[in-house]
Amino acid sequence: MSEFLDFRSDTLTQPTLAMRKAMADAVVGDSFYDEDPSVNALETRIAELFAHEAALFVPTGTMSNQIAIQLHCRHGESVLASHDLHILRAETGGISALAGVQPIAVRTTDDFLPQLDSLEELFVPSASIVAPPTRLLATENTHLFSGGRIHSFEHLQQLAHWCTEKKIAFHLDGARLWHAHIETKIPLSAYGALFDTLSVCFSKGLGAPAGSCLIGSKEHIKRAKLIRKRLGGSMRQCGILAAAASYSLDHHLKELKFDHEKAKLLAQWLRNKFPQAEVREPETNIVLLRFATPAERLIEQLKAENGIILSMLNQKTLRAVCHRDIPQDKLDALTSRS
Repeated sequence: MSEFLDFRSDTLTQPTLAMRKAMADAVVGDSFYDEDPSVNALETRIAELFAHEAALFVPTGTMSNQIAIQLHCRHGESVLASHDLHILRAETGGISALAGVQPIAVRTTDDFLPQLDSLEELFVPSASIVAPPTRLLATENTHLFSGGRIHSFEHLQQLAHWCTEKKIAFHLDGARLWHAHIETKIPLSAYGALFDTLSVCFSKGLGAPAGSCLIGSKEHIKRAKLIRKRLGGSMRQCGILAAAASYSLDHHLKELKFDHEKAKLLAQWLRNKFPQAEVREPETNIVLLRFATPAERLIEQLKAENGIILSMLNQKTLRAVCHRDIPQDKLDALTSRS
């Protein structure tokens, strides 16, 4: 184990010995032919959790999001989204390079919530032969670039109603939706009812080594299999990965609340250490430190002086992500020091 407390990301989690045993014991088959029982069981379970017809196991959340965009949009059409969604900022331009779709950034409230009046202004009907027709609204919960903030359920309901009125699709990047579910206690099925498609990830806070699921109707998932194949995402005996995801749901989901508590403890320590920074109280497992000047040098300072590793969100913002592999006793020891 590293001598440092590594807060760069919750993707750093290692599979536990019990998870590794579940992987080793997994019954597998050829998933391309829908013959891997461990994958089939996971997909059925996820679809039922979110009250949808079907789900598809894919290697990554990025692939899941990109498949969803291609399900709902054709080349030359558009997606409405906040400017700092993961789909726009952290998926290497796939929305344009792979889907041939034009992203349209909407005005936001409170850093990340799409404004309904902005959606109205930017919406383009399907009959347009000038501007790219609007086919999809995408959002994210929890929202990474604002610090793991929770998108309020009431606002999501408003957005879902607006999409229904406009006859466009509504997609959720729910890579960390598990955190919102644990914090708000809103059922996963209630979230699922709002969206045409959702993406959820197992390789972050839940601690599995890889894998995400795309959730939607049977027709959506049938076509999603074709797009997954086109993107090179079809896998064979991947029940070993599905078993890890299933194990994480059984044993790690409820423990996410401890990561939220760790984040609050770390935020207070960082607030005391850097009184010149803005450190908002974390809503889930992510802490942001916003400075008025470039802060890159502080990465090495924190590592050398305090034995912790953070990442840069941008030139003036540091990010710390709490996860299950941050030992509570070591975090307590850190935060008890001045």
